[in-house]
Amino acid sequence: MLLCVIFRGLPFGPPIGVIRLLTAPVGSIIAVVEQRRSGDCLRTPKPVSAPMDQDATTMRIRIISTGGTIAKTYDEADGAMHIGRPIIKTIVGELRLPDLTITYDNLLSKDSLDLTDVDRTLIVQAVQEAVRQADAVLILHGTDTLEITGEALHRALADPPVTVVLTGAMRPYEFRNTDAAQNVTEALLACRHRPPGVYVAMHNRVLRFPGVVKDRQG
Repeated sequence: MLLCVIFRGLPFGPPIGVIRLLTAPVGSIIAVVEQRRSGDCLRTPKPVSAPMDQDATTMRIRIISTGGTIAKTYDEADGAMHIGRPIIKTIVGELRLPDLTITYDNLLSKDSLDLTDVDRTLIVQAVQEAVRQADAVLILHGTDTLEITGEALHRALADPPVTVVLTGAMRPYEFRNTDAAQNVTEALLACRHRPPGVYVAMHNRVLRFPGVVKDRQG
């Protein structure tokens, strides 16, 4: 962007002054003043500070995997879907996230229908530890009982110091029409932009606990 303002015949300042406003690569604005006096050119850089975008700072996110449909893979041996290796690193690896520091906790590898009260206690304990070390926590979870775990986290954390987001998928990541990558991306955005609390992020919606239930007719 170039803006030129020319002053002529003023009682103060040079006969001709040119102010150019240039947008610097980092988003700040630098005003360059050119003064022309008897053939000389004097340049005086004058940085104008712009407020730092807080969202551009590096953020620490802890991702806890518990299994669910999002992690299911097809087993050719028996023709069934099973929860295999954690898939989250593959999903995150396809995203451009230069301002995130992500750590992983492969806590469980279960269909959410098979989760027990003991399993949910482990999830709650893992999240309680993570909120002391991270700026946000993302939990991969099966959708069938995600609401039960979300309510348990809401009760246990009460007033969490950071944002906690659950997400999953209706179709495994390996399927062509999977919603896994979309939901993980939305959950990461919720981690950054939602205030502290317990949420679920899926299918272009972010809902806060308590009171979230799965729409089984959708």
